[in-house]
Amino acid sequence: MNESLKQKIQDLRGPIVVFGAGGFIGANLVRAILRVREDCYAVTHQKYIPWRLVELPSKNLVYGDITEPASVGSLFERFDFKTIFDFAAFGAYSRQDDVDLIYKTNVNGLVNILESASTKGFAAFVHAGSSSEYGLNSAAPKENAELLPNSHYAVTKVSASYLLQYYGVVKKQPVINLRFYSVYGPYEEPDRLIPRIIEHGLNGTYPPLVDPEISRDFVYIDDAVEAAILGATEGVKKKPGASVNIATGKKTTIRELAAVVKKICEIKSEPSWSSMQNRTWDLKDWYGNPTQAKEILHWEAATALEEGLRKTLLWQKEQYVLPTSKIATPFGEPRRISAVIACYKDAEAIPVMHRRLTEAFAQMNVDYEIIFVNDASPDNTDEVLASITAKDNHVIAIEHSRNFGSQSAFLSGMQVSTGDAVVLLDGDLQDPPEIIPKFYERWLEGNEVVYGRRVKRETKRVLRASYKVFYKIFRGMSYVPIPLDAGDFSLIDKKVVKELLGLPETDQFLRGLRAWVGFKQTGVDYIRPERMFGKTTNNWRKNIWWAKKGILSFSFVPLELLSYFGVILTGVAFLAGIAQIIAKLLYPDTPHGVTTIIVLVLFFGGIQVLAMSLLGEYLIKIFEETKKRPKFIRKAIRFGGRHYKTADDMENFLNRQGR
Repeated sequence: MNESLKQKIQDLRGPIVVFGAGGFIGANLVRAILRVREDCYAVTHQKYIPWRLVELPSKNLVYGDITEPASVGSLFERFDFKTIFDFAAFGAYSRQDDVDLIYKTNVNGLVNILESASTKGFAAFVHAGSSSEYGLNSAAPKENAELLPNSHYAVTKVSASYLLQYYGVVKKQPVINLRFYSVYGPYEEPDRLIPRIIEHGLNGTYPPLVDPEISRDFVYIDDAVEAAILGATEGVKKKPGASVNIATGKKTTIRELAAVVKKICEIKSEPSWSSMQNRTWDLKDWYGNPTQAKEILHWEAATALEEGLRKTLLWQKEQYVLPTSKIATPFGEPRRISAVIACYKDAEAIPVMHRRLTEAFAQMNVDYEIIFVNDASPDNTDEVLASITAKDNHVIAIEHSRNFGSQSAFLSGMQVSTGDAVVLLDGDLQDPPEIIPKFYERWLEGNEVVYGRRVKRETKRVLRASYKVFYKIFRGMSYVPIPLDAGDFSLIDKKVVKELLGLPETDQFLRGLRAWVGFKQTGVDYIRPERMFGKTTNNWRKNIWWAKKGILSFSFVPLELLSYFGVILTGVAFLAGIAQIIAKLLYPDTPHGVTTIIVLVLFFGGIQVLAMSLLGEYLIKIFEETKKRPKFIRKAIRFGGRHYKTADDMENFLNRQGR
């Protein structure tokens, strides 16, 4: 970045906001501004932190839905943005074919932002328009050329340009519309033309290509970012309400593009051409006229195509081999991890858990979300979570209506999660977040369940021995192979999560069900530390309850033992009866008395009570399952500075999560 552009960024009036920051141009713009100053906020409506933004400070990431006026209004109330970049859009890609959402995002969303901004007052508003506005009139049109949109997306972008013209010319607001042509470079969608042709080029081949005479106007991302900054510093002052082409003015055919890629990638083969076009609205000649960009913004593209492609190639190569402090993720396949933490009397531990999880996910270079489930904790857990969710949009906080237990808390968080994998942790920090990168590595190797194996516990010797004995007994009695010394702490692939959530039983024992569903599983050894804050919520009675829960859920051995015991005792009683008869016949004076009868009655009575108790335990489980009560009830959900309290609000949030 040159010094002149740095100064332009410093000159922007803050706070600065970029709507649609999860997109290609928006993400690069945010990164460029944050390299110079800290008061820039990236707004995204996605249900997880977009892969392009995972390395940015969490304080600069903000959740907002521009299709909801209240959501936009609350953002302006919180931050009072003065320089606004609107790069939110929907419909530019063929897969984005929801017509209703195209209009809601590109037109209604823009209105919502403009109205909220006008209420508070602002210094500059830059909107990302599109060369698609020209539609059928796509060969080097000037800004005053006839607009002939040929898609719903193009129609909405034309509407946006007229809306901005109204705000700029009639309402005298500092706004401008930039009509970007074919922008390319780092962080572009992996399935787009430039990333695909370079990715194939790195392997010495070409992807299938369209008609070689189709032309485009390729603008490198750094030049596009500079145009956006100049739009906010120069354009809104010189000609508010204007639409300006951001183009090189150079017509580049696909044949010429392939030739440059052949040169920089040293491809030996020749491309295979097709007469088919990528999208129904594509046109053969699509390039721009940048005259007004020079006049109004004092901007022109500085990066030649070969130079821009070389920079893009270097960036894509780096995505395969990341620094040694990070775990490699293939380009175009960003991973998302959801951490679900069951919290009960863990208010002091939650901030520490949040910090350590954030550090672990930063090391892993992944998208992530942290879901705290407050299982009706009697301390100030809700207040602590309210503070964290207001500051960090990676965090979702769920509050239950009463204490349903850790298993229900995990299920509640898993149901809300959107990650490719889910990590389950207890909220007391006895499950160290620093182990998660090791889980992740095993998961990338193809394991669908990675569980923590407690090779040592920092607790009393008697408890350590008791836990060891229980897990060995549990494994020996269970009808599925249960890993030794493995609790709930684990990383579970989303397809396994789906199966676990689909199981109908009410009283769930997750570590057992995790083994029951199968899939490829492995363990990671770790030392389980003592609870960092407060006293453990477990006691001998609760531990016995857990033992019963596990054994009765995954073993019929107690019933089988009763059957065997009954057969044995019946045989013993029969033999004892015969012995008594023989003794009476052979030794008539053999003494007999009440003591023997009492002992036998008490013995067999105890056996009967034990048998009835075991049968009762199984009947209780059957009874609980027949009730079909919900596994949990949510009281509220916090996310992105919002507090969803009503059933409808929570349902809308869950729908956005895709659940």
